[in-house]
Amino acid sequence: MDTTALAHSFAKDLIAHRAKLAGKAEDAVRAEYALHQVAGALDAQHDAYHKESATVLDHWHGHGADGFRHNSAKLTKELRVTGAAGAAAEKVVAHVASTVDSGHTAVQRLVDEYTAKAKQVLDAGVAAGTQAALMRAVGHAADLAPQYTRQSASTLRHVDAELKAAAKKLHELRKDLTHDGVADKTVHQAKATHPSKASGRGKDIVHAARTQLGVRENPPGSNRNPYGPTAAWCSSFATAMWRKAGVKIPVLPFSGDVYHWGQENGHAYGKHSLHEAKPGDVLIFGTGPQNTSTSTHIGIVEKVEGNKVTMIEGNSGDAVRRNTHTLSASTFYGGVHP
Repeated sequence: MDTTALAHSFAKDLIAHRAKLAGKAEDAVRAEYALHQVAGALDAQHDAYHKESATVLDHWHGHGADGFRHNSAKLTKELRVTGAAGAAAEKVVAHVASTVDSGHTAVQRLVDEYTAKAKQVLDAGVAAGTQAALMRAVGHAADLAPQYTRQSASTLRHVDAELKAAAKKLHELRKDLTHDGVADKTVHQAKATHPSKASGRGKDIVHAARTQLGVRENPPGSNRNPYGPTAAWCSSFATAMWRKAGVKIPVLPFSGDVYHWGQENGHAYGKHSLHEAKPGDVLIFGTGPQNTSTSTHIGIVEKVEGNKVTMIEGNSGDAVRRNTHTLSASTFYGGVHP
């Protein structure tokens, strides 16, 4: 009997709360990174404009100079105001991202604590060797779940309240962010750099992953990343790329959960079927999906050549990197098709 799986079946609501918080963490951190980029671009634009306009005015005298000075000063002020609003918005989102991260960590702790207790109870029931003892153990494990679920629900409500408060603050800043059209232009330019959609889901996933090569934790060594909670983030990266390509999967910070998702949806394959690996799949390192000690890392398949697989991996040396491995059961315990 797989007592861990049975314990998880009693904790579906608890695990759902964890998944919701992981998704909120992804959204919050993405917003924080985007605002950081916009504010930085505006600062750079302000400095460049100020420098160039000063150069022109130093060599220009005449009736048009005064009007140019007036318009130059106005635009410089607008850029500064917009940049300041962008920086303020970044701080708001950074605070809520921290709150979401803390909530996710707290619920993850509840999941781990409940699973350990329930598994202990169920293992004892199995060891007793009687149907009556096993039924009592199952009942006890089921009875434990609601108290943990209540705590996770309370954490989720707190995070939702923080998100609503942050949304209100961002709404108040919105006028400053968009009144001169500069922020909109900057965001539009950033969106224009996104890759065009290729045919085939696997190609979409690989294309999306390639655009992230070189992305690093911010700050280095902190596990803060633009794909999910502040934690080991190889799995958050992989599921974020799948989501970008249209795969209906939640953000899953634990690689073993990706394998479980694959099993539930008929997309998983084991270590004896690694030859099935295709671009866009994920391959999972370790010996099994039980916990972080046995499911140790995950990456997106970019290409397979013979017994070599090239993968794009998040949290590889604190960054998104391309690595090549031997396609071996001693390295991977399985994979999942998107």
